[in-house]
Amino acid sequence: MTEYCLVEVIGVRVEMPSNQPIVLLKEIEGVRYLPIWLGSAEATAIAFVQQQVKPPRPLTHDLFKTVLDDFNIDLESVYLTKLEDGIFYAQLNFANSKTISARPSDAISLALRSNSPIMASLTLLDEAGIEIPDQAEDEVERFKEFLDQINPEDFLA
Repeated sequence: MTEYCLVEVIGVRVEMPSNQPIVLLKEIEGVRYLPIWLGSAEATAIAFVQQQVKPPRPLTHDLFKTVLDDFNIDLESVYLTKLEDGIFYAQLNFANSKTISARPSDAISLALRSNSPIMASLTLLDEAGIEIPDQAEDEVERFKEFLDQINPEDFLA
Protein backbone atom coordinates (compact mmCIF):
# COMPACT_ATOMS: atom_id res chain seq x y z
CA MET A 1 0.00 0.00 0.00
CA THR A 2 1.28 3.45 -0.94
CA GLU A 3 2.09 5.82 1.90
CA TYR A 4 1.35 9.55 1.64
CA CYS A 5 2.35 12.66 3.55
CA LEU A 6 0.72 16.07 3.75
CA VAL A 7 2.24 18.84 1.60
CA GLU A 8 1.59 22.56 1.34
CA VAL A 9 1.73 24.82 -1.68
CA ILE A 10 4.60 27.28 -1.25
CA GLY A 11 3.73 29.10 -4.46
CA VAL A 12 4.13 29.47 -8.19
CA ARG A 13 7.08 30.98 -9.99
CA VAL A 14 8.65 31.08 -13.42
CA GLU A 15 11.79 28.98 -13.74
CA MET A 16 14.59 30.67 -15.65
CA PRO A 17 16.01 30.42 -18.28
CA SER A 18 13.28 28.12 -19.63
CA ASN A 19 10.54 30.61 -18.66
CA GLN A 20 8.49 27.59 -17.53
CA PRO A 21 6.10 28.04 -14.58
CA ILE A 22 6.44 25.67 -11.62
CA VAL A 23 4.43 25.10 -8.49
CA LEU A 24 6.53 24.37 -5.42
CA LEU A 25 5.16 22.15 -2.65
CA LYS A 26 6.79 21.24 0.66
CA GLU A 27 6.15 18.27 2.89
CA ILE A 28 4.67 19.53 6.16
CA GLU A 29 6.64 17.27 8.47
CA GLY A 30 9.85 17.05 6.49
CA VAL A 31 12.47 18.93 4.56
CA ARG A 32 11.67 17.92 0.99
CA TYR A 33 10.22 20.20 -1.65
CA LEU A 34 8.43 19.02 -4.77
CA PRO A 35 8.65 21.21 -7.88
CA ILE A 36 6.07 20.45 -10.57
CA TRP A 37 6.28 22.12 -13.95
CA LEU A 38 2.97 23.33 -15.37
CA GLY A 39 1.44 25.51 -18.04
CA SER A 40 0.80 29.24 -17.83
CA ALA A 41 -2.98 28.89 -17.48
CA GLU A 42 -2.59 26.39 -14.64
CA ALA A 43 0.00 28.61 -12.93
CA THR A 44 -2.41 31.52 -13.17
CA ALA A 45 -5.26 29.46 -11.70
CA ILE A 46 -3.13 28.51 -8.69
CA ALA A 47 -1.73 32.03 -8.25
CA PHE A 48 -5.25 33.53 -8.41
CA VAL A 49 -6.55 31.38 -5.57
CA GLN A 50 -3.42 31.91 -3.47
CA GLN A 51 -3.63 35.67 -3.88
CA GLN A 52 -7.42 35.66 -3.49
CA VAL A 53 -7.97 37.21 -6.91
CA LYS A 54 -11.54 36.91 -8.14
CA PRO A 55 -11.68 36.97 -11.95
CA PRO A 56 -14.70 38.65 -13.55
CA ARG A 57 -15.87 35.24 -14.84
CA PRO A 58 -15.16 31.89 -13.16
CA LEU A 59 -12.12 29.96 -14.26
CA THR A 60 -12.57 26.26 -15.06
CA HIS A 61 -11.51 25.28 -11.54
CA ASP A 62 -13.99 27.74 -10.02
CA LEU A 63 -16.73 26.29 -12.21
CA PHE A 64 -15.85 22.73 -11.20
CA LYS A 65 -15.87 23.72 -7.52
CA THR A 66 -19.33 25.30 -7.97
CA VAL A 67 -20.64 22.14 -9.63
CA LEU A 68 -19.29 20.00 -6.77
CA ASP A 69 -20.88 22.32 -4.22
CA ASP A 70 -24.23 22.39 -6.02
CA PHE A 71 -24.32 18.58 -6.16
CA ASN A 72 -23.15 18.30 -2.53
CA ILE A 73 -20.00 16.40 -3.44
CA ASP A 74 -17.04 17.02 -1.17
CA LEU A 75 -13.47 16.79 -2.39
CA GLU A 76 -11.94 14.87 0.50
CA SER A 77 -8.30 15.05 -0.59
CA VAL A 78 -5.90 15.22 -3.48
CA TYR A 79 -3.10 12.70 -3.93
CA LEU A 80 -0.01 13.43 -5.97
CA THR A 81 0.66 9.83 -6.87
CA LYS A 82 3.57 9.27 -9.20
CA LEU A 83 6.02 10.44 -11.83
CA GLU A 84 6.11 8.27 -14.92
CA ASP A 85 8.07 9.06 -18.09
CA GLY A 86 8.50 12.65 -16.90
CA ILE A 87 4.76 13.14 -16.31
CA PHE A 88 3.28 13.77 -12.85
CA TYR A 89 -0.01 12.11 -11.93
CA ALA A 90 -2.64 12.99 -9.34
CA GLN A 91 -5.92 11.68 -8.03
CA LEU A 92 -9.02 13.48 -6.75
CA ASN A 93 -10.61 11.64 -3.79
CA PHE A 94 -14.25 12.40 -3.11
CA ALA A 95 -16.19 11.81 0.11
CA ASN A 96 -18.45 9.32 -1.72
CA SER A 97 -15.39 7.03 -2.20
CA LYS A 98 -15.10 7.91 -5.88
CA THR A 99 -11.69 8.78 -7.32
CA ILE A 100 -10.76 10.52 -10.54
CA SER A 101 -7.36 10.74 -12.18
CA ALA A 102 -6.23 14.33 -12.74
CA ARG A 103 -3.29 16.47 -13.70
CA PRO A 104 -1.48 17.66 -10.58
CA SER A 105 -1.95 21.30 -11.56
CA ASP A 106 -5.73 20.88 -11.79
CA ALA A 107 -5.84 18.81 -8.61
CA ILE A 108 -3.81 21.41 -6.68
CA SER A 109 -5.92 24.27 -7.99
CA LEU A 110 -9.14 22.51 -7.01
CA ALA A 111 -7.76 21.48 -3.60
CA LEU A 112 -6.85 25.09 -2.83
CA ARG A 113 -10.35 26.23 -3.78
CA SER A 114 -11.91 23.46 -1.67
CA ASN A 115 -9.56 23.74 1.30
CA SER A 116 -8.81 20.05 0.80
CA PRO A 117 -5.55 18.47 1.92
CA ILE A 118 -2.89 17.75 -0.67
CA MET A 119 -0.96 14.54 -0.11
CA ALA A 120 2.16 13.35 -1.93
CA SER A 121 3.25 9.74 -2.11
CA LEU A 122 6.49 9.05 -0.30
CA THR A 123 7.69 7.27 -3.43
CA LEU A 124 7.08 10.43 -5.47
CA LEU A 125 8.93 12.56 -2.91
CA ASP A 126 11.80 10.04 -2.91
CA GLU A 127 11.97 10.21 -6.69
CA ALA A 128 11.33 13.88 -7.46
CA GLY A 129 11.65 15.68 -4.13
CA ILE A 130 14.47 18.09 -3.43
CA GLU A 131 15.92 18.37 0.04
CA ILE A 132 16.77 21.92 1.02
CA PRO A 133 19.21 22.11 3.93
CA ASP A 134 18.51 24.44 6.87
CA GLN A 135 21.02 27.03 5.65
CA ALA A 136 19.01 27.27 2.41
CA GLU A 137 15.88 28.39 4.28
CA ASP A 138 16.86 31.98 3.41
CA GLU A 139 16.44 31.04 -0.24
CA VAL A 140 12.94 29.73 0.48
CA GLU A 141 12.12 32.96 2.32
CA ARG A 142 13.34 34.98 -0.69
CA PHE A 143 11.15 32.78 -2.89
CA LYS A 144 8.15 33.53 -0.67
CA GLU A 145 8.94 37.26 -0.83
CA PHE A 146 9.14 36.97 -4.62
CA LEU A 147 5.69 35.34 -4.63
CA ASP A 148 4.29 38.20 -2.59
CA GLN A 149 5.49 40.68 -5.22
CA ILE A 150 4.18 39.02 -8.37
CA ASN A 151 0.72 39.20 -9.86
CA PRO A 152 -1.16 36.28 -11.43
CA GLU A 153 -1.22 38.28 -14.67
CA ASP A 154 2.59 37.89 -14.83
CA PHE A 155 1.98 34.29 -15.96
CA LEU A 156 -0.20 35.22 -18.91
CA ALA A 157 1.67 35.04 -22.18
